Amino acid sequence: MKALLKLAPCGTTRKAPSTMMTLVPDALARTRILLVDDHTTFTELLAGSLDRQPDLCSVGSANSVRSGIDECRRLRPDVVVMDYHLPDGSGLTAAAAILSDAPGTRIIVLTGDPSAAALEQAAMIGVCAFLPKDGSLALLLDTVRHARAGGIVVHPSLVAQLGNLHRPLRDAAPLSELTRREHEVLRLMATGQDVRSNAIALGISENTCRGYVKAIHTKLGAHSQLEAVVIATRLGLIGGRG
Repeated sequence: MKALLKLAPCGTTRKAPSTMMTLVPDALARTRILLVDDHTTFTELLAGSLDRQPDLCSVGSANSVRSGIDECRRLRPDVVVMDYHLPDGSGLTAAAAILSDAPGTRIIVLTGDPSAAALEQAAMIGVCAFLPKDGSLALLLDTVRHARAGGIVVHPSLVAQLGNLHRPLRDAAPLSELTRREHEVLRLMATGQDVRSNAIALGISENTCRGYVKAIHTKLGAHSQLEAVVIATRLGLIGGRG
């Protein structure tokens, strides 16, 4: 039995006797991760950290937009962790090409200087997460494991940096106009989770949760979840000012 529980190297499949197949849980399959960053030391350290995790592994690395796209096509990773700033362009350019070719790929972008336009573009492309490059390893590992397509996780420290970059809040509602439940939904929206996850967390139906999200968008003058979070951060409803 012990032999059956050993993790197979990334890119390989360990076969078990047919009579024992039900004893090997699917969870033993490791998430395959491609790293795209032109800082060799950072990439090597992160790859080593990933390979020490029982459920994760690094399958390769690239150092540019072009090589990132090529390596993703060759290796077909589950997750791509990519720097926003690459020598030959933006990581979002690579993300768009990768997702066009392999829509199921989960992409996490790392940056230290986000812009509202970049975050909006990332959300439109389908990037799963925008994280600070100087953030903790634990945060990155947790995001690699749990970020999913259909929503974008933006770390509060990045959202807080957008306060002076976003459009004027001429139409934004004052704090008092949001109900207690809308505040609860708003705080969950800031984590980047989808409506279903937020509804479960609050013990309400998905339709009810969507109604709260719509009301929040209207009151804040926002047109997307990400824009609502940025506006709310500037108003002090969430993030460092709350």
